[in-house]
Amino acid sequence: MIPATQFKVGMVIRYSGKLVRITELNHVTPGKGRGMVHAKMRDVRTGDSLEHRFRSDERGDNVSLEQKQMEYLYQEGDQGYCFMNLENFEQTTIPAAALGGGHVYLQENMQVYIEFFEHEVIGIELPLSVELEITETTPPLRGATASGSLKPATLSNGISVRVPEYMETGNKVRIDTRDGSFIERV
Repeated sequence: MIPATQFKVGMVIRYSGKLVRITELNHVTPGKGRGMVHAKMRDVRTGDSLEHRFRSDERGDNVSLEQKQMEYLYQEGDQGYCFMNLENFEQTTIPAAALGGGHVYLQENMQVYIEFFEHEVIGIELPLSVELEITETTPPLRGATASGSLKPATLSNGISVRVPEYMETGNKVRIDTRDGSFIERV
């Protein structure tokens, strides 16, 4: 059990009988009375969003997770995504729902960390960025610079992202896996 004042973003705790990951924290200290911690959380099993204000003297049940480094191999139809454990070379199929939304960034032979709680997959930790190719966008504007406005583009994994005006179909770009935003041209 840890006090609410020591909660951190990304931490998994047990709240109201559910496993939740803290996504946002705001420490509130009113002029009068005790401080509190306003937490936004996401249920790791269902994906539901929750909010709660913890009193500063409240305690939460910290959950320890097991992380295993695994290599993504291939998508196995509708069953899920096949990963290989890098320690013992066992192959495991994980359903898309257990991966959150991270499955859209998976590329063959990509090494990721899979989070387990009592042998149940509850999340995936992707690399901070991935390189993808632009498959569809409007033609570049003549004289467009890197500091110009952004235009929509579709990437090789099917997601849509906003890129600078000078980018064209076939360019490779680096995308942030945390929020899906354009970082740079590769």
